[in-house]
Amino acid sequence: MSSKDQSIFTVDYVDNKLMLLDQTALPAEETYIHCENWQRVAQAISDLEVRGAPAIGVTAAFGLVLAVKASSAETQEEMLDELEQVAKSLIATRPTAVNLAWAVQEVMTVARSTKTTEGMRQGVEDIAQRLHAEDLAICKSIGDSGAELLADAENVITHCNAGGLATVGYGTALGVIRSAHKNNPNLHVWVDETRPVLQGARLSSYELHRDGIDCTVIVDGAAASVLRESNVGAAVVGADRVAANGDVANKIGTYGLAVLARHHGIPFYVAAPLSTIDLSTPNGSSIEIEQRPGLEISEYRGEAITPTEVGVHNPAFDVTPAELVDGIITEVGVLYAPYETSIREALEGKN
Repeated sequence: MSSKDQSIFTVDYVDNKLMLLDQTALPAEETYIHCENWQRVAQAISDLEVRGAPAIGVTAAFGLVLAVKASSAETQEEMLDELEQVAKSLIATRPTAVNLAWAVQEVMTVARSTKTTEGMRQGVEDIAQRLHAEDLAICKSIGDSGAELLADAENVITHCNAGGLATVGYGTALGVIRSAHKNNPNLHVWVDETRPVLQGARLSSYELHRDGIDCTVIVDGAAASVLRESNVGAAVVGADRVAANGDVANKIGTYGLAVLARHHGIPFYVAAPLSTIDLSTPNGSSIEIEQRPGLEISEYRGEAITPTEVGVHNPAFDVTPAELVDGIITEVGVLYAPYETSIREALEGKN
């Protein structure tokens, strides 16, 4: 484990192997998966052994490292062709999370610019290592950007897991909570369980408890009562994709929480790096929503809990309209409506 400031070690590349904390085993045990080829990396992303938009982006980058290291191609052109196919396969594992495609394309841009096979191997590894280091620094900046928003809050509510487990180490939404907790040590966090895979109950509560931050897990259906009765100062969630107009795709149930927050007059914030913003997606209706296996809902611990004849609808994400988002917390500050303007200015300033 790494220091408390990093929160938790989720992704690391050591001795030509990619080490991933198996999030399907949490909170019962902390075990690590050792990926020796890109196919195992793709499986880990698809099976949610590693999850969270920034984390799977960095993981996919190292999947390309494993692919290029294993390549027996004799020319740069052959190696690049192989890598292009691997890149397509990795992107296809989780289509909604834009960080995945973004990180893969960052690596491929470097690969396409090289002139030799050895240059490609080194360049691909260098950019993957850079993305890993940048993710931790970006998340800490996001935390610092949003901490002031929670300075006077007694309670905050979050959905799913946008913490160290969803990133390289510090987290986005939980990064904001971590940074706020440093100056507001009595801050309490309501944690939606987040059906059907329970990322809130299993993962967010695990992280918060590990860092000594007071938290309480609730079923998703209890959020309305909690917002009405518990003096909640803000809702803070992560994002898998932010459209150019500020619409936000995040774990299913986020939209419902945003509606409840607006009804109760509670600010609703989204914490995400600028790399999660996709200008090629004009609005939320253009976002592809991943459909997960129905067994995540129809079974519990291998036992059927619904009749086999009954259909199951299991979208992994929903879209929260921009008008329900009170601010997007990024590494360069908090963006406010009109988002078309603030997003463009933030991205132009970064470049």
